[in-house]
Amino acid sequence: MADSTKVTSAHLHRVAVVYVRQSTPGQVEHHRESTARQYALAERARELGWTAEQVQVIDEDLGVSGSVVSLAKRTGFAHLITEVALGHVGIVLGLEVSRLARSNTDWYRLLDLCGVTDTLIGDSDGVYHPALFNDRLILGLKGTMSEAELHTLRARLDGGIRNKAARGELRRGLPVGLVWGDEDGEVRFHPDEAVTSAIRTVFDRFAELGSVRRVWLWFRAEHLSFPLQAHARSDLRWVAPTYTAIHHVLTNPVYAGAYTYGKTRRERYVDADGMVKQRSRRVPIAQWAVLLRNHHPGFIDWMTFEANQVRIDANVHPQPHQAGGAVREGTALLQGLAVCGHCGRRLRTHYRGRHSTPGYHCAGKDIVRGRGVYCLNVGGVAIDHAVANAFLAAVTPAALDATLLTVQQLQAHQDAALAQWRLAVERARYDAERAERRYRMVEPEHRLVARGLETEWEARLRDLSTADAELTRREHQQPRALSPEQRQHIHALGADLRQVWAAPTTTDRDRKELLRTLLEEVIVAVARSEYRAQLTLRWRGGTLTTLDLPLPRSNPPRHSDG
Repeated sequence: MADSTKVTSAHLHRVAVVYVRQSTPGQVEHHRESTARQYALAERARELGWTAEQVQVIDEDLGVSGSVVSLAKRTGFAHLITEVALGHVGIVLGLEVSRLARSNTDWYRLLDLCGVTDTLIGDSDGVYHPALFNDRLILGLKGTMSEAELHTLRARLDGGIRNKAARGELRRGLPVGLVWGDEDGEVRFHPDEAVTSAIRTVFDRFAELGSVRRVWLWFRAEHLSFPLQAHARSDLRWVAPTYTAIHHVLTNPVYAGAYTYGKTRRERYVDADGMVKQRSRRVPIAQWAVLLRNHHPGFIDWMTFEANQVRIDANVHPQPHQAGGAVREGTALLQGLAVCGHCGRRLRTHYRGRHSTPGYHCAGKDIVRGRGVYCLNVGGVAIDHAVANAFLAAVTPAALDATLLTVQQLQAHQDAALAQWRLAVERARYDAERAERRYRMVEPEHRLVARGLETEWEARLRDLSTADAELTRREHQQPRALSPEQRQHIHALGADLRQVWAAPTTTDRDRKELLRTLLEEVIVAVARSEYRAQLTLRWRGGTLTTLDLPLPRSNPPRHSDG
């Protein structure tokens, strides 16, 4: 940088700016020699003729990548651009071109401004004037090489990462319940039985309840804790379960024994303010960069995982003309199943009167006598009753199998919460014993330390007493096994499913769940003039059943025959 022939008195009357930057906070902390070399450029400016008072150092971008497009994040570079545009700068000094900008967009903007305002640019190789053709050519090549260098480095790093991920050996963060083993790519279950038991309980309850929200509510109703670990090096904590935590367990393919990489992609976009930003987008499973099934032992198999995703997606509120949706608490049994026989839209449910009598209507409207009316609007009591009778008639041969399944589900439901509470008592006892050992190891002379450890020991003992009392209470209120009288009653009910269907303990949600096990949709067509409805039941497997149902004349349905 000894070439001073391009430095004129006009340049010396303005300030010299030394731009200092490191790409990451880690480089600022560990690569101090490079930072020191950049600060030493102030002495170079004095050698070129500027006084110490005229040298300004801009180091606001330490720890900020030069490839960041938004100037709002590179405040130092934005300040430099402003000073150059105002004609306050005589020379801009940087250790190398890449320190100024890794993006050609920012680099050529700086070159254009320097050429217009007669500002020099200097690096470790020399001094350049962007207004001169040869100098601008060299600076342009340096900028292009700087951007190409960044691309090459990134391509090499990404290639190595993807190659290792393709073998399933790239160690990344694992969800709670799984830990890395000693071998390359080895994944094991968490050594804490309480952790793995909590994860297994989530999958067991979902298989029974069929809804993420209902699994979450079950955990909250049983007052069970859930393991939480921010990252592999952080301590495991037991907290109240959240819906997000339960949903993450049920939708994470790692729990199904799969190794995945590339589930998201980064894309750039222009926001409403005209700023270029980046965001992360999830991609479909077919577009994942790496998907290795059966990579490690999982809590469920891959087929169960796929079935769970279909079930979760079906619980989302459906769009028009789409089936599905999670079952609700209302008494309308065909919620999410009924279809308009006139236009094909999904029927919506409504409730009227003092007793909230259910009904179905189609969102499509026709113009009748200058007014918009629903193309179908019919009461739901008679329709629900007819569909329920058809369903019970179809499942009567399988009554015994349904009875045995009910017994197994009741037994599992009783044991699941107790198993979690027994593990909670073991965990509390371990914490209390560890606090006692720490207290007894302290020297008696360290009274302040001993006092704090004693307080912690007492707190752990209180937690153990509370957990033990809760477990005892639950064991008395919730027996482990069904009594012989209960088993005999269940077998008796299995012989007559109609009695089970009409029992007060069977909720409307349970009835809807039962209907959805066999029915895919029910097409409702109403003949207004004949006061009758034709129901077409489409069973799973493609079988169709047609029912003719008379409708009451006191409150005739409104329907346009078209």
